Amino acid sequence: MTIQTAKLSDPAVRAFVAAVNSHDLDGFRALLTPDATMADDGTDRDLEDWVDREIFSSHGHMEVDNESNGGRALIARYSNDTWGEMRTRWSFTVADDGRISRFETGQA
Repeated sequence: MTIQTAKLSDPAVRAFVAAVNSHDLDGFRALLTPDATMADDGTDRDLEDWVDREIFSSHGHMEVDNESNGGRALIARYSNDTWGEMRTRWSFTVADDGRISRFETGQA
């Protein structure tokens, strides 16, 4: 069963999912610390390149099925124009200022 974005527990993660789903690149960037990092399937990636390719230029969309770790770990059906839909896991590290300093994703 899908969890509505507005009902996600962690404010930073909730804003992340909302920005992805509304294709709000500026809003998305504002959620990340200046030195934010990310990994896909266990391999660190160039954040700007990955976000452009996998989310914004390919119309990424997240449907969250489950959350844990206080809302900082998600299982979601993620879809984009490149790969179609897949079951993915996401984990987030949120800095003291409330912005995301790292996220990791991969197939679940």
